[in-house]
Amino acid sequence: MKCEIIAVGSELLTPFRQDTNSLYLTEKLNEIGVAVAFKTIVGDRRRDLVNAVRTALGRADLVAVMGGLGPTEDDLSREAVAEALGVEIRRDPQLVVALAARFAERRMTMTDNNLKQADIIQGAKVLPNANGTAVGLWLDTEFGGHRKLMMLVPGPPNECKPLFANECIPRLRAILPVRHIAKRVLKATMIPESTADALLAPIYTKYKDVDTTILAGNAEIQLQLFCSKPTLEAARHRVDELAARLEEALDQHLFSSAGETLEQIVLYYLEMKQETLAVAESCTGGLMSERLTSISGSSRSFLGGAVVYSNELKSDFANVPAQLIERHGAVSTEVAEAMARGIRQRVGSSIGVGITGIAGPGGGTEEKPVGLVYIAVSDKHRTQSLECNFRGDRERIRLWASQQALDMVRRRLM
Repeated sequence: MKCEIIAVGSELLTPFRQDTNSLYLTEKLNEIGVAVAFKTIVGDRRRDLVNAVRTALGRADLVAVMGGLGPTEDDLSREAVAEALGVEIRRDPQLVVALAARFAERRMTMTDNNLKQADIIQGAKVLPNANGTAVGLWLDTEFGGHRKLMMLVPGPPNECKPLFANECIPRLRAILPVRHIAKRVLKATMIPESTADALLAPIYTKYKDVDTTILAGNAEIQLQLFCSKPTLEAARHRVDELAARLEEALDQHLFSSAGETLEQIVLYYLEMKQETLAVAESCTGGLMSERLTSISGSSRSFLGGAVVYSNELKSDFANVPAQLIERHGAVSTEVAEAMARGIRQRVGSSIGVGITGIAGPGGGTEEKPVGLVYIAVSDKHRTQSLECNFRGDRERIRLWASQQALDMVRRRLM
């Protein structure tokens, strides 16, 4: 069964308001085996709303309309759905009485426009709203010769979410065949999206019953696996089977098969191997430390470190010889390695990391351009360094540098 969610409201088409209700609805629908195939955001224009509803009814079996059920002139969801279905709207006397009583209880004057909230689409059942005056509507109807289920729910999250959970989901459970959804999220890093897809597409395209999505962002690749089956065991079996093959193909690029962050995995390995970590950061300005300390319990393995932005602090806090900086420059393999060794010895950790580079937008030269970063990892056995050339703005370069550093630690511990 395909589902479409329509979020109504011109404010959702501005930079100032975001649709979050659909995330909740998607979660609840997935729990009962319903996959959301489409999400649409449409403004408060009746013609646009009618077109959006007709389009949804033409391509989905289940349509959830959120918002546009209030008392104002731009609340037009009832009218748009009625027009799309070719049915009438009637005013429900019982709802009129209930509205009047609600306002009276609060000793408020009910203006005439509130009566609009008592209008019901022909054939619809009322879904009570315990948290507001706009009731929801449930329609089991027909469009284009096919059965369609429609739900109209209010827009405010404190009304939308409980009404959907308490009124819509039980009705759907009673109607729909039992389906179960299994999901997995695999994460890999330091591999381009195009390279990952070229490597993995020959594998996942053979699993027609598992929806696979590849997402790139925040210096990592996410593979989201989604399968719906009559039993949870069958769904999990297919997802797990595909996940195992993808994990094998990704090899050491894979760092998580259950949705963990890279910093969580690094801390897991540190604790498991009974190792400790310290960092000396220059261009990342403490970002690697911030990512690690955002995880509860990180103090068991992460001892700390220093932001050594100036050459003087590289010497004072990370024991980098001033002559080395003068000879090779602060942004160099030699200095990164000295930072990693120096912070490890200074703090007393078993592993040290040094990061130095040019995050921009200024400071770059032809010889050492913006985005050039040197990262080193040191333990008692060896010191390894890597020269990186990251593209993008200052924020992206710093993020990728911290990601690369964390990944180097992970690989050292594997």
